[in-house]
Amino acid sequence: MYRLIDTHAHLDELKNLDVKVEEARKAGVIAIVAVGSNRPSNIETLGISQEHPRFIYPALGLHPWQLANLGASEIDDNLRFIEQNIASAVALGEVGLDYDKRVLKVASKELQQEVLGRLLDIAKKHAKPAIVHSRYAWKDALDMIQGAGIDKAVFHWFTGFSSVLKGIIDGGYFVSATPAAEYHEEHRRAIKEAPLQRLLLETDCPVTYGRAARFESQPADVLRDVEAVSRLKEIDGAIIAEQTTKNAVSFFSLDVAL
Repeated sequence: MYRLIDTHAHLDELKNLDVKVEEARKAGVIAIVAVGSNRPSNIETLGISQEHPRFIYPALGLHPWQLANLGASEIDDNLRFIEQNIASAVALGEVGLDYDKRVLKVASKELQQEVLGRLLDIAKKHAKPAIVHSRYAWKDALDMIQGAGIDKAVFHWFTGFSSVLKGIIDGGYFVSATPAAEYHEEHRRAIKEAPLQRLLLETDCPVTYGRAARFESQPADVLRDVEAVSRLKEIDGAIIAEQTTKNAVSFFSLDVAL
């Protein structure tokens, strides 16, 4: 059995969490990084991690999708909570930019960039890695990460241009593979191009994946990542599992025995 780490899971959104956690353990998952998306989510994520010490590790964030629902004072409150509790987290995340036209209608590029800049200042100040959402904003997100002097960042579920991916890898950053590596061509290309030493695995659960047959993801589905990456890179799954787990332990400074 592989020893795997799901580096990006929205556990606060999962139904039957205890069952899903047990299924993950049975599938070989040895750790989960649970990401937050706003203050209530961050509070719940911290609580979940405390119930599963040395297995579930919290990351605290403010997702760009959430900005449409928050006024200036509420954004301040969210950032204040993150900074007050960041010592309890292994990373800042999920944070980033989203230039999908549906998002831009309710949260401008300027607002997103301002908030991300403030979040990255927190990451830099507290020496925490950043978990970055960058849909259609790949270059701007990379530029902001580098401009903020962030040493560790992972661009999750990356589907961007090869030129930006090269900048990510050259900058010493990571990308992560999701179950979409089974079918999504842009994501598949990125996973093929990224060196194994710069790759993490994630589910982004409970996201629904698939084209013909669709399924709601859970942490145990990180096993599908291994199989998809193995096929794409033509490398044995055991090697994929061992290297990505080693990458995750180092990246997040996890208290996990290898």
